[in-house]
Order: sequence, then C-alpha cells, then structure tokens
Amino acid sequence: MLKIADQIFSSRLFLGTGKFGSLKVMADTMQVTATEMVTVALKRMQLNHETEGNILRHIPQPVAPQRGIQLLPNTSGARDAKEAVFAAQLAREAMQTNWLKLEIHPDPKYLMPDPVETLKATEILVKEGFIVLPYVHADPVLCKRLAQVGAAAVMPLAAPIGSNRGILTEEFLRIIIEQAQVPVVVDAGLGAPSHAARVMEMGADAVLVNTAIAVASDPVQMGLAFKWAVEAGRKAFELGLPQASQTAEESSPLTAFLQ
Repeated sequence: MLKIADQIFSSRLFLGTGKFGSLKVMADTMQVTATEMVTVALKRMQLNHETEGNILRHIPQPVAPQRGIQLLPNTSGARDAKEAVFAAQLAREAMQTNWLKLEIHPDPKYLMPDPVETLKATEILVKEGFIVLPYVHADPVLCKRLAQVGAAAVMPLAAPIGSNRGILTEEFLRIIIEQAQVPVVVDAGLGAPSHAARVMEMGADAVLVNTAIAVASDPVQMGLAFKWAVEAGRKAFELGLPQASQTAEESSPLTAFLQ
C-alpha cells in the first residue's frame, strides 16, 4: 500500500489523460490498469459537466466501493509561480479537489520544469491547503527542499516529458529515493514497461505514465503491460535483488565423478 498525504493507494501506476485517440480508449485503459490516480490538465477540461466532451464524464466509476480514482489536476502551461497558483485555484473550483500536480515550464520547446518558481509556488499552495505533488528535475537538493516546505510527494523526471527516452537520470533518481522524506513518483520519459519496472526495482513509490501508453497501437493492452511491470518491479524491490558479481559462478556445481 502507498500512502500520499491522507490517502492510501493500492495501485502504484498513475496515468495521464492526454494524447489518447478517444475518451473511450482512455476510460478503458484506466479500467484495465486499475489506476487510482489520474492527472488532468485544466486547459483540456470542458467546464460544462453535461457535455460528452467533458473528460470527467469518461473517468470510470470505482470498480469497488473501496477503490475510487483520485483526480490530480495539473497546472501544465503555467510559466511562473503566479500563473501556477492561479491555475491551481481554478482547478480546485472546477474539479472540487485540493490535490494538485504542480507543473511550471516556461520553455515550450523542451518543457523543462523551473525549479525556482516550482519551490516558490509549492510554499504558497501548501499554505493555501493544497496537497501538492510538484513535477521537477531529478535534483536531490530540490526534492529535499520541496519536502521540507510541505510537498506531499515529489515527481522527478526520468527524461524529457513525452520523449519516451527512458531513464536518463538514473543516478540522480537513486539519490532522491535514498534520501526521500516523502513518496517519490517518477514522472515523464518512461517509454516502455521495462523502464517502469526498472525505477520500481530502484525503490520508487510509483510512476506516472501517459505518452507511452496513449500513443501505443493498443493503449489498453499497453496499459496492462505497464501495470504488470510496475507490480513486478515493486515485488522485486520488496524481496531484494541479488548482488551483481564481476565473475562467473556455476549454478550447478560439478558432480563428484567429473572431479
């Protein structure tokens, strides 16, 4: 079980909602993965709850009374702390939740998160009662500072957002996980189930995946593959992986007659 703020999650695979070919495919993917948290950009939401295009109408109902889906509005598109705080306030009113994925990336080409503005916005939003999950570089010092000012979890990137390039920040992620004061959700750049399994083996608490699933030829089945990978990686971490060796060691010792 994973605890973030005051909520318990059984699933450690969180999903983004962008880039799906249709809202039905998105909903089916959420259903098969049994995800319990999905992130939604305020700019993609139609505030008329009665329209078919409203993304909130396509997020599946709980499959059991004890399992719901936590909405995680994000501030994608915000260029500084002031814009992010305004977007967060709008999202809280529109989606009726104080949970927030804080994203501030002023550069539209590379979408790198701004560490200074992210820390500033986190301090403000925590004081306003938000449960803040900031998306950041894999910077161990920044992640510690964010935890100290009240972030409920940190979301360091594995690679540039939407790039599917895998784990380019592995050594820094290891440090963040080792020093973690709050849950670590690896976000951005994971392009294959094996990438998700790898960061879970390292001890990450969860992963958030969007592009790799949404643009797959069959998003539902790819979502299922990521679900299995996350579960396998977590199990391997809990059991403990064997030490690597620089030399060979026979798995079946020579029998007496060969000696």
